[in-house]
Formats: sequence, C-alpha cells, structure tokens
Amino acid sequence: MKKKKVKRKLLKLCSLGLLGITVCTPVIAQQINYQANPRTGALQALTIAGDPQGMNWLVATDGSQYSWIKENYGWGLGYFTQIKGNRQDEVHWNVPVEIRQGGKEIIYFAGDIRILVKRYMRDEDLVEEYIFRNLGNEHISLADIGIYTPFNDNYPNSQTCINARTNTHIWEGDNAAYVNALRMGGYAPHLGLVVTKGAVKSYEIWERGNDKANSHTRGIIALNLPDIQLEPGKEYSISWRLFSHKGIDDFQQKVLEKGSVFVSCNKYVFEKGETARIELAGASGVQKCIVKKNSSITPMYKEGDKWIAEIVMDQLGEVHLDISYGTNKQTHATCLVISNVDSLIQKRVDFILNHQQMKGSDRRKDAFMVYDNEKNEIYLNNTPNCNPVDRDEGAERVGMGVLLAKYYQLHPSSEIKESLLRYTKFLRNRLQESDYKTFSSVDRKGRNRAYNYAWVSELYFQMYGITKDKQYAVDGYKTLRSMFRQFGHGFYAIGIPVRLGLQMLKTAGMQTEYETLKNDYIRVGDTFVKNGLNYPASEVNYEQSIVAPSIMFLLQLYQETGIQKYLDEAKRQMSVLEAFAGNQPSYHLNEIAIRHWDGYWFGKREMWGDTFPHYWSTLSGAAFYLYAQCTGDNSYKKRAENVVRNNLCLFFEDGRASCAYIYPNRVNGMKGEFYDPYANDQDWALVYYLLVSDNIY
Repeated sequence: MKKKKVKRKLLKLCSLGLLGITVCTPVIAQQINYQANPRTGALQALTIAGDPQGMNWLVATDGSQYSWIKENYGWGLGYFTQIKGNRQDEVHWNVPVEIRQGGKEIIYFAGDIRILVKRYMRDEDLVEEYIFRNLGNEHISLADIGIYTPFNDNYPNSQTCINARTNTHIWEGDNAAYVNALRMGGYAPHLGLVVTKGAVKSYEIWERGNDKANSHTRGIIALNLPDIQLEPGKEYSISWRLFSHKGIDDFQQKVLEKGSVFVSCNKYVFEKGETARIELAGASGVQKCIVKKNSSITPMYKEGDKWIAEIVMDQLGEVHLDISYGTNKQTHATCLVISNVDSLIQKRVDFILNHQQMKGSDRRKDAFMVYDNEKNEIYLNNTPNCNPVDRDEGAERVGMGVLLAKYYQLHPSSEIKESLLRYTKFLRNRLQESDYKTFSSVDRKGRNRAYNYAWVSELYFQMYGITKDKQYAVDGYKTLRSMFRQFGHGFYAIGIPVRLGLQMLKTAGMQTEYETLKNDYIRVGDTFVKNGLNYPASEVNYEQSIVAPSIMFLLQLYQETGIQKYLDEAKRQMSVLEAFAGNQPSYHLNEIAIRHWDGYWFGKREMWGDTFPHYWSTLSGAAFYLYAQCTGDNSYKKRAENVVRNNLCLFFEDGRASCAYIYPNRVNGMKGEFYDPYANDQDWALVYYLLVSDNIY
C-alpha cells in the first residue's frame, strides 16, 4: 500500500443512510491511496483517505467479485495492434519484466514496444505516466491502443451501489480528457482523473454478456489513446492525475487547477440557424484559442476568465467543434443541428401513422409495432433465435400511442384521433382481460409485467382528455386498480399517471374512484418514503429508471396533496439521481443518465454497451422539471430541457427513429458508435419532451 503523511486539513463528509438521512462528520483532507498487484504491477485498489465506506473504486481483478474478471484486466494493463510494414499483430502487456523502486516503476514488453509505467504522489494526488518506446529497428504504428481502467461501475443491490459503487462519466476530450467517477449515492468523496500529457480519443467496454452479469454491470472500461507513430528509439507518453473531489463544481475547479481546460456550450442540440456559444475555461496561461468547424476557423475571445466563441449552426447533422488551445493542444465539443423541433416531432408522428401501425388481417391489427429501418418494414417479431419479449406489440411500444395522444392536444387531426381510437380498442380487446389484467402480446402467454399497467392507464386517461368519453377514465382507473391488486403498493413503476389520472377522474365526476386512487397513491408514496434510498430490485438490480420514477411519483403526489413529506423525500433522493448524469460537452452525454444494456434487449444488433442517449434518460428530465415546479429552482428546468433536447438525436429528419445509440468505440471488440436500426420504444423521449416543453402531463 502506497502511503503518505496526510495534511490535517478538515472538511465535512456527508453520507446518506438507509433511509436517506444525511449525516455529516469532519474528516481529513482526502488523499488517493493505492495498492498494486505484486505479480502484474497493475493497481488492484484505489481508495480515498477519510472515506468512511472505505470504498474501492476498482473492480476486483482476482475473480472474487466476478469470476470472469481476472488479473489481466488490472488497472494500467492494456493492449494495442502493432503494425510493421504489412504485418499486424495484436499484443497485450500484462506481465512485467521488471518492477523497480518498490513498485513505483514497472516495465512491460509488448511486441517491439517497451511500456514503462511510473507512479508517484503529487500533493494528495496519484500521478501515473505510461511511456511507449520503440525498441525495434524499423518504423512502427500502434493502433487500437487501450489502457484498462476497471472502475467499480456495477449493480449488485441498491445499498451496495449507494455506498460503494461509481457512476463513471468519461470524456474522451483529446488533450483535455477526463473521468468524473461519482459515488452512486451522490455524496463525497468522489474520484476524478484528468489527462495532463498526451490524449484520450475514445473508450471501449469489455466483458459484457448475457452470461456475464447480464444487465447488472457496465463491464471493464479501457481508455483509448490516439494512434501512435514511432521511429526506432522514439517514445510517446501519456500521463494523468487521480484526485478526490466533492462534486461537479469542485471537480471542474480541480481539473483547471491541475492544468487542463473545461469546455461547455450553451446547449448541444440546435435548430438550424441558431448560434452556439462555446466556452473554454482554463488556467490564466491558456492562450491562442480557436474553434474549427469543418474548414471554418473562428478565433475565441477572452471574457472574464473564459475564452468564448459564437458560431452559427447552419449545417444539419452532427457538428464536431475542434478547439485548439495553448501549444498544440486539442479538445472538442460535439453538437447536433436539426431543422426544427416542431417539424421533427410532426414527421415522427406522421411516420408512426403511416408505417408503424399494423394493417391487414393479422390479429395484431392496429397495434403499433417495431420498425426495421434497414428493411423498410414492420418487424413482425416472428424470427427464430431473437428476443421477442422486448419487440412485441405491447409494453414499451405503448409509448407511440401516448405520444400521439399528447401531440393531438397541440395539433388535433382526424387522422391521429382515428388511429388512437383503433389502437385503444386493440389494447382493451387484445392485450387486456375482462378484469384488466394486461399483457404485452396478443397470445397473452408472456409474463404479467407490472410496468404495462402504468403505460396503458396513461393512454386511457389521455384519451379521456381528448374524447371526454367516460369509459376511457373508467379503463384508466380499473387498469391501475388491477396493478395495485396484483402487485401491491411497492413497485417502482415507470410513468404512473399521478396528476393526470386524478385530474381526469375529477373532471369525469368520478369522485369515489378519485378518492380510492388517491389513497392508492398515498400508500405508494408512503412506501417510497419508508424505503428511502433502499430501492428494491426490479428487472435490473439498481438503475436510473428506478430512482427517477420514485422522484417523479413523489413530486406529483406532493403537487396533488400538498403533503410536505413527499417533497422532502424527493429532495433527499435527488442527489442520487443526479449522480447518474454526465456533464461532458456532447449531446450524447450532457445530462444524459448512464444506461448500458438496452441496445441488447431492444435493438436489432443485440449489442451490449453504453447507450448514450437512451430515451429513458428523459425520466431524469421529467424529474428535474417537476422538481423545478415544486421548488421554484429554475436551474432544474434548464437541466430538464437539456435532457429532453439531447434525446432528439434519436429521431431523424425523415421521421424514422432509433431505439439506442451505442456510444463506445468498441464493445467486446465489436465496433460501436452507431444508431441501432430498430425503431422500437424510443418515442417515450418525445412524450417527456412534451411534458418539459409544453407542460402536457
């Protein structure tokens, strides 16, 4: 164990107990401690002095945490492709040839390359340097370089996650790359990494699979270096600093103090013709800042302690803003330009109406179905060796109906109304039994899934608002009552229509049903308050779409009842939800919650890995929006707008859509960075966009 005398500087460390009670105790200033594996030289433990949880920020690489994660994935080991002439060899470094100075320097060989790893303390930070030297006699190119950084980002259960796991937010920002590893409980101390020499251009995920913890781990993270060209005897080095911090503001300040820069934009999705304001914060010595968009170069000007550029976003599609600063240093921001939000949503609605509602004699007639953008046809969900459950004619696909119902309130049309009338008839006759037991498919042979009830009831209540046909209010009420009868009052359902349901029952004059449903909701709210941060496992052990619906429910219940304890509990849980959200300068990442399994379950490629964005990240946006309404803190409304706006990238100018964007460079060696071809369940993103933008519950 590397130890260093700790300065006697005190701060308050706040921890969250089982019920969400915050306890603050004074602790010493927080130094990074580490432990290296004596066989591999890799780090096997990273801890922070004064952390009462003694959290190891790294996955165990001895097979004790996951049997398939062994020493070859230790922190600081890695791999690359060595290219000499026409020959390419994939090589790894995982066994040292020499360990010097008690583990402060470790030497590895991989192909013709010597890798020297140096570690030392600077103040309370751990500094690591990786030096790649060509020992051969000819020019060598190194490609696909990855250094394993196995952050402890996985999901055994809520309490372990709250106290001893991290949401790892990665910014592959070239010379200004960083990692903000936030404890899932949202309380300090947290861990940061900032590149101080060299660059990180992307990252990869390893060891994902249905037989490798399924949806309950993010996998092993590896940071990718840019390709390197090395003449004989020449070398390339990258170094970074690991440090503790107290939250996003403290993290940003420390990034600057350690010599890096921090880039941000006024927003990340623009309508064509809008102006982007790019800001670069850096040390006082940062000079010569320019932004390059395609072939156009814009000098940045100094405003206070920041460098600013304003650029008209006049070209549709992704815009890569390359920023040069200092002496030959580069970073970037990634934005998206769309034609117009209203027209984008209209085109999506039209596409659903014209292409995704089932026709013909199939017993799924009038259902909204998955669409295959490669084959330009509805996916019939009858292919062998597929995952039919998450591609069926019910469940999350109900989001298409809810979107149409909300859109109709802004833009009434007979076509939309007729489509919805047929669709709700399909739901009631084909997916529900007489007692409102609700299924995902017309054969009614699948699981009785609790999530279905909230979604179907929301659509019924929306339809009552559109038609004033009291039967829809009855259907919405009885669907929810069926859910409570079967599943009790402790299920963290996504999208329970608290305000909408109660207001529609009141409007319909169904006072008895109103009181009954309100009492159901109060029982749920009381359960959520009692549980606090002790979230029960659902289809995933612990995830953002358990925390966000809890907060959304509590806030709406507060709005309807005025009972203060529900707002107080939402406030206590908010920091846990916020810890899921990134702050990187990209529309894929900024305020987007970490999710990493939906591409496998819902996509055509059935690929694991980070889905940035995934549409359920808009649940965080909804929670932020409701929080702003309840507290008057408009900073959360701005954050909500950012979440739902960034999710517009899942919808294309021709009305098509994608259920998931696989963000990492590679996952298990397979190329990422693509939109999955299935338009499946992503329309919930527009449902919550209309909540945030137009206050349509």
